[in-house]
Amino acid sequence: MTAATALALRARGPLAELDATARRAIVDRSSTTDTTVRSRTTAIISRVREEGDAALLAFARDFDRVDLPAIEVPRAAWDAALAALDPELRRVLERSARNIAAVHEAFRPTATECSPEPGIRVGRRPDPLGRVGIYAPGGRAAYPSSLLMGAIPARVAGVGDVIVCSPPGPDGLPSAVVLAAAALAGVDRVFALGGAGAIAAMAIGTATVPRVDRIMGPGNAFVAEAKLQLVADVAIDSPAGPSELLILADHTANPSALARELMAQAEHDPDAAVIAVLVGTPDQVSVLSDALEAETLAQIAQAPRAQIVCESLAARGAIVSVSSIADGVAFANEWAAEHLLLVVEASVRADTLAALRSAGTIFVGESSSVAFGDYMTGANHVLPTAGAGRSYSGLSTLDFVRWTTWQEVSPAAADRLSRDVGIFADAEGLPAHAAAARAWGVNA
Repeated sequence: MTAATALALRARGPLAELDATARRAIVDRSSTTDTTVRSRTTAIISRVREEGDAALLAFARDFDRVDLPAIEVPRAAWDAALAALDPELRRVLERSARNIAAVHEAFRPTATECSPEPGIRVGRRPDPLGRVGIYAPGGRAAYPSSLLMGAIPARVAGVGDVIVCSPPGPDGLPSAVVLAAAALAGVDRVFALGGAGAIAAMAIGTATVPRVDRIMGPGNAFVAEAKLQLVADVAIDSPAGPSELLILADHTANPSALARELMAQAEHDPDAAVIAVLVGTPDQVSVLSDALEAETLAQIAQAPRAQIVCESLAARGAIVSVSSIADGVAFANEWAAEHLLLVVEASVRADTLAALRSAGTIFVGESSSVAFGDYMTGANHVLPTAGAGRSYSGLSTLDFVRWTTWQEVSPAAADRLSRDVGIFADAEGLPAHAAAARAWGVNA
């Protein structure tokens, strides 16, 4: 491939030959929040604390250029949006909703109990949260899929109240398709609020917007910053940033299919991070790399969002190679992708999947396009980014419950525990603890 036709990437070539600076450039996707974003978000949160609904109405005028007739969207507007929805789109949303419900129902947490010694019972049960808030982004695009991914698992988990905030359009209402999705998902209330103000309202509570126990859903830099600043007030899903994809592929992969996946994630945002890690001999990876670059260039030439794709690839895109699956897995676990597409020969696929431990979600096989997971497989697409997958998981019904632990000790077991617990408490200098335990000894 000549210099004139080469794909503009942040890095390319054998991973082992990248210097420390180049490797750090593709591994580190953490973004230091712009000080302006941080300070403006702090100011927005402060105004919501002090002024409540008045601040929210002012933000709608300042940021959304609309005078809201009301902060809350009446249920009749959701019903009207659902009734007016294109029948084909409604069918698709309903199919997506069914699959999300089925998958999350299958993975519902269940109560467990054990007895470490005779007479001691310890149990743990999942109790649904009382109220959760779902943020459905607006602005450049509407994301009914994100609303379904948040609201349906909440319903499956048994959450008492599910509220939604989504930015208003010129008519003072969120996107019609978002309102239709809210009706399909069976949420309780919808508010025409966007940005950091919406997050603050749900976290703190106002006269109109009730305070929630947890906030879910993606958003822009202000939304992400507000969630981080409000973690002392409300639980959040996970730190979120621009979309990501890591492809781990060998010589069996179809370059055209890989290029489609790179394009699909790169078109999200100029800050999206996409990387292909190719496994094989030098000759194998050279052939696959050249073909992948050529296919990507060809697809860019036909892409409606080509400018965004090119900016993303140049800033955070890479096509690198490793000599073994083990090396590819090690790098993938270090990179901790939001989405990981695994395209390797069938004989090593299962073992490779088992070794991948830090991706938000893994797509197994070439036909398992990330797009299917974004919309229709039923798995959740609200996922950790920027390496957070090393410690966070994707959204699930687990995020909509809190665990209550209970324990029961019979009188006979209390007698057997009393002496040793007394010794333990004495060692920690807590005589009242020791006395409380020893009182249950038969010969006390």
